[in-house]
Amino acid sequence: MLLLLTQWLAESIRAFNVFNYITLRAVLAMITALGISWMLGPWVIRKLTEMKVGQAVRTDGPQTHLVKAGTPTMGGTLILLAIAITTLLWGELTNKYVWLVLIVTLTTGVIGFIDDYKKVALRNPKGLSAKAKMIGQSAIAIGAGVFLVNAGQLPSHTGFIIPFYKEILYPFGAIGFCVLTYFVIVGTSNAVNLTDGLDGLAIMPTVFVASGFCIFAYVAGNAVFSRYLGVPHVPGAGELVIFCAAMAGAGLGFLWFNAYPAEVFMGDVGALALGAGLGSVAVIVRQEIVLLIMGGVFVVEALSVMIQVASFKMTGKRVFRMAPLHHHYELKGWKETQVVVRFWIITLLLVLAGLATLKLR
Repeated sequence: MLLLLTQWLAESIRAFNVFNYITLRAVLAMITALGISWMLGPWVIRKLTEMKVGQAVRTDGPQTHLVKAGTPTMGGTLILLAIAITTLLWGELTNKYVWLVLIVTLTTGVIGFIDDYKKVALRNPKGLSAKAKMIGQSAIAIGAGVFLVNAGQLPSHTGFIIPFYKEILYPFGAIGFCVLTYFVIVGTSNAVNLTDGLDGLAIMPTVFVASGFCIFAYVAGNAVFSRYLGVPHVPGAGELVIFCAAMAGAGLGFLWFNAYPAEVFMGDVGALALGAGLGSVAVIVRQEIVLLIMGGVFVVEALSVMIQVASFKMTGKRVFRMAPLHHHYELKGWKETQVVVRFWIITLLLVLAGLATLKLR
């Protein structure tokens, strides 16, 4: 919206042409989303408290978590609100990819909202059934895959790209690409959700990964840079920089209230949506493996749950003291803040490793 206004003003005042630059709008998007989160945060927390949507705490988990019982959850609505408003303000609204990632993120957020609402407001401990949740996520992911297949202009837009190599492309075909899109979006969505178990643990890695994808989206959308770096050129993908910057800014604003000791929790409404948003961006810019690298903490957290469940079912024994992995380290004696900050550091290193793939080709 603001982009349209500045483009109209630029017809009379040339100085407004500067707003056509994605880099400037990305900075403004991050600041805008951060500001929205800061300004609306206290109001959202107050409303959630009035609604008595307090977080339930596992009694079999670390005893230090018992004090968290009753802390407002569903704070992810603040993040999604900041992302949506900011993207609509600074993004190119005629860009198909901008609308796709917004729709994927917000509709997945609706699934998380229903799950959270049933758990905390309706006092239904099971929330939305796993089957219903998976059906909803699957429909969104497959729908995104079908859209991208039809929107693809070149084989590289639907093929499987291997980082570290400039010319290796595995053509998947329409069905194969939709399957890939499904696993990336649904897998990332659930992985971020599993990671969201400690104050600030999930949101800061999300900020790091979203910031990393700002660079990949910019390169993919620029014909000169993509050719030089050996990255598939996806016309229009550059506008995803605005979405990623908005996610990073909204995440930082939310961290202000989610840092230990948290005043509000993200809930499924935020975690599921943010993961789906990151997954959809990775698919569009053809960097699924890079997402696997940069989001390594999310991957390991999800794997720890799968390994724990599989081991217990097959042998009756647990590999970890408790899953997801962050609880394992808590039970080993790490303080919550130690686990969180160390996972942040690991994510930062992994994001830098992911960015290094731009040149290691």
